[in-house]
Amino acid sequence: MQHRTGDIIQRCTSDLDTLKNFISTQMTEILRIVILLGLSIGFMLGMDTTLTLIALAPVPVIILYSLIYYRIIGKAFLECDENEGILSAMAQENLAGVRVVRAFGRERHERDRFTEQNRHYTGLWMRLAKPMSTFWSVGDVLSGSQILLTVCFGAVFCLRGRMLAGEYIAFLSYCALMTWPVRMLGRMISEMSKAGVSIERLAYIMNAEEERASGAALRPDLSGDIVFDHVRFSYEEDQETLRDVSFTVPGGTTVGILGGTGSGKSTLMLLLNKLYDLPPEGGRITIGGTDLRDIDTAWLRRNTAMVLQEPFLFSRSIRENIAMAEEGASEEDIRAAARAACLEETADSFPAGFDTFVGERGVTLSGGQKQRVAIARALLRKAPIMVLDDSLSAVDTETDARIRAGLSEHFRGCTVFLISHRITTLKNADQILVLDRGRVAERGTHAELRRAGGLYQRICEIQEEA
Repeated sequence: MQHRTGDIIQRCTSDLDTLKNFISTQMTEILRIVILLGLSIGFMLGMDTTLTLIALAPVPVIILYSLIYYRIIGKAFLECDENEGILSAMAQENLAGVRVVRAFGRERHERDRFTEQNRHYTGLWMRLAKPMSTFWSVGDVLSGSQILLTVCFGAVFCLRGRMLAGEYIAFLSYCALMTWPVRMLGRMISEMSKAGVSIERLAYIMNAEEERASGAALRPDLSGDIVFDHVRFSYEEDQETLRDVSFTVPGGTTVGILGGTGSGKSTLMLLLNKLYDLPPEGGRITIGGTDLRDIDTAWLRRNTAMVLQEPFLFSRSIRENIAMAEEGASEEDIRAAARAACLEETADSFPAGFDTFVGERGVTLSGGQKQRVAIARALLRKAPIMVLDDSLSAVDTETDARIRAGLSEHFRGCTVFLISHRITTLKNADQILVLDRGRVAERGTHAELRRAGGLYQRICEIQEEA
């Protein structure tokens, strides 16, 4: 939620490549520079200490000047890197959503947006080129002054008889040998600014806090009653998504959840699966009397099967997408899950059957087919807790009824959360919750809620008239 996919990809590619180049190239150059400096300075000191100190006089200036530019260039590199992440995110989003872009005729608009961002990114590098060119130019002048000082003072020492002509020529040779390492040392310091930016951006990912087991990391039986006790939750500080939600779902029963967009239906399930942590002041969720915070996260997720509102399929075959829920699943288990999700007949109708490659995000399948693959994947796990988050929205009414009939057999003994906007999908649930603006507005069976004459009754009448 906090970072775009493209920016994370850019950190793991461009920044990693920058760091790799620095370590493999610049770091070896630094070692070479140090060796050459040590040898040349040692030879020079052996010939004339005073002239050596004169030759080394510009070195502190070069290093200080390089450190100043290190800070200046580092900020510019950071801005360039961040904008490269924005550019990568735009490319990634447009490639992933190419069908939406084409469907709405937004090719020119998206191309113009990308071109504008690309111009801005190019402009940043052009602006960075100015201080970089100044840095290299001034560095060359300072390095040249080192040779100039050595030539002038060395000539004076020769005229005064302090040095022989041969010593003077040899000294100049050693000084020239030292000039290149000193010059490159300044450049290495400036290159470190770019590598430093990349290290910080990579470290942000590498040092991100891992998801850890909270509380006592217990592994209780998850087939008991599930209780939401005065649950409050918000994605943003000033806007609560759930407001004092309390209800109990007896183990082995089915609860239907109905509500408008943004009423908090999906948030309840994300909290139940610990995809978001319930804050300490946000009430309690218990399963079989055990606080959700004390349940081992991996254990909870292994025993919870979820079909999310937007099913995600990997670029693999139908069989592989279903089987990923249970390692080592047999062909019969996969087909049984597909049969319950009304997918078996559809899969067999493809030329490659269950080996049909579904493409990136299941692009070759329809919305209803993707949902049925996701349902089959969840059914294969045979978990004691099952969550179907509006997972029948893309199938027709007849298929919806067939799937629900198959699920009733498969769900026997499971605690099922069934989220839907269709009354026909929810009416056979043991209890139905109606959420409105983050609160439980109504609760009861289909018949009880029809008689109550509230929000549920109005929704029934609207759907019956449609």
